Amino acid sequence: MGIMAMTAVLIYGFTKGDFFEDGGELMKNPWGIVSLVDLYVGFTLFSIWMALREKNIPVLILWIAAVMILGFFAASVYVFINLMTSRGDILRFFLGDRKEEILLKERSGERGADHERKR
Repeated sequence: MGIMAMTAVLIYGFTKGDFFEDGGELMKNPWGIVSLVDLYVGFTLFSIWMALREKNIPVLILWIAAVMILGFFAASVYVFINLMTSRGDILRFFLGDRKEEILLKERSGERGADHERKR
């Protein structure tokens, strides 16, 4: 739904508005600046999650660039793709390519903690 909503609103914005003129107006308004800072903080947080789950650095860089340029349209596509490829595995969805690596560290950490408690 996010992909459809963002597609519709992007088409509307580009066909009915002037990106540079309207963007200039936005920057004159204090709440416009607040909204942009809020938006890019969200983009950054989302990008951190992508960095956690992606092992392929060139792919990660392309996705982060897409999110910074296309916003949550790109983020919606990223989420959709990863929902489909995770096949219902919630850990695969959230941890991506790093699932096994993170689980292995978690398990070895538990074993180490158990060993310490027994001592």
